Amino acid sequence: MRPVTLCVNGSEQVLVLADDTPLLFILRNDFGLNGPKYGCGLGECGACTVLVDGVAARACCLPVGLVEGREITTLEGLGTAENPHPVQAAFIAEEGAQCGYCLNGMIMTVAALLARDSQPSDNAITEALRYNLCRCGAHVEILRAAKRAVQMTAQR
Repeated sequence: MRPVTLCVNGSEQVLVLADDTPLLFILRNDFGLNGPKYGCGLGECGACTVLVDGVAARACCLPVGLVEGREITTLEGLGTAENPHPVQAAFIAEEGAQCGYCLNGMIMTVAALLARDSQPSDNAITEALRYNLCRCGAHVEILRAAKRAVQMTAQR
């Protein structure tokens, strides 16, 4: 155990942790952030996705020792209720979820994609979301929301 400095959604906090503590546990339990979800615990489903220096990463299997000093962004850090991120706004407009459990991972993955490619092709969107699982089968709505996010980003 040692002091670990984490910068989450622009806020820095020092916690005494073991380097191998999964980031997801710290985000949910210490920072009180409920966007990232515990799904599989193996990095397979995407429900826990966060951005680390702008890149989508699976928080359930990412040790805090590897993210110290890096910028971590959760769903709560993308936008606000008054000024949502274009991806958040697109998912709301398109009702891009059913139960919503996968929504965090879908939104964070699309946000990371748009940060590196503001005009991704349909194939690039599908490929980016390939490893994000939706048990409800809302894939059509999710893809529609992702495409709308591309349009909304272009209009911004």
